[in-house]
Amino acid sequence: MLLGTALVFVFICGANDGGALLALATRHRARSNPLVLLVLVVAVGIGPALFGLAVARTFTHRLLAGAGDNAQTAFLVAAAVAIVIVLTLTWKGIPTSITLALLGALAGATAGFGTRPAWGHLGFILLLGILAPLVGLAVAYLLGSLVRRLPVLPRISRLTGGVQLLAFAGQSLAYAANDGQKMFAVVIMAAAALGHPLLGGFQVGPAIAVAAVFAAGSALSLRRVSLGATTGLLRARPGHVISAEIASSVAVFGSAGVGVPVSITQSTTGGLVGAALMDGHHRVRWQYAVPLVVAWVVTLPAGLAGGALAAVLVEGLL
Repeated sequence: MLLGTALVFVFICGANDGGALLALATRHRARSNPLVLLVLVVAVGIGPALFGLAVARTFTHRLLAGAGDNAQTAFLVAAAVAIVIVLTLTWKGIPTSITLALLGALAGATAGFGTRPAWGHLGFILLLGILAPLVGLAVAYLLGSLVRRLPVLPRISRLTGGVQLLAFAGQSLAYAANDGQKMFAVVIMAAAALGHPLLGGFQVGPAIAVAAVFAAGSALSLRRVSLGATTGLLRARPGHVISAEIASSVAVFGSAGVGVPVSITQSTTGGLVGAALMDGHHRVRWQYAVPLVVAWVVTLPAGLAGGALAAVLVEGLL
């Protein structure tokens, strides 16, 4: 049951986060779907070796500092609640933030078990989470300004394709360093609850398993998420996509340095809007932004309520 919850959570991360990233990267067919999927999955698999697990430990330790003996149970209850919330929105083609869902459910589950949530840590994380899309917007706007000043070069389409692949690779590594570590946090907690703690850092076998399940979720959801709200925000040109990918990488890598999880979906959305604003506000289809913002606003309190209710139910059964 615990292992199944962890694997489903990783699959949903692939369906939500991976599908949204791939949908943007393959929008102009500069590179094939299998290639960009391979780049993303390799980044996820080698992330713990390259960047450590500071963000994962924020989920497993800092946010559960007051949970005591209920820490593992609260975490896995929160993961199950996050799965339900994000599954519902992803099925509707709305790429919401599973990070927000997990953060809210963690606080709710901790409170439901009668212990005090780490409100200070949660508040700081949410503050950076609000700033990340704004940083993405600002960086993408500046990049767009720079790109417009560059001269038109021969063979520009081939050059653009290469730059776009590099930008996507950077975005994939940023995801592995930050937002993607919630997957490893869930697997670590499930393994510990089953009596198999992953000591001395994350191990090769589990990392490969996480990458494989993530890849399956990403591949299966790509078409559905690509029809959703993020890619409908604007008629993105390759320059918009590149700017958004670089800008989101800057925002997400920056918060990874202090061990704070930030949603790649939110940061990329901010980057897309910033890139489009260079051509005027009319370039953005604001009606597509409404479901995204509503999903983000609803996700956190839904996680809080769902986590608290699920914890009360689980405690009654124990």
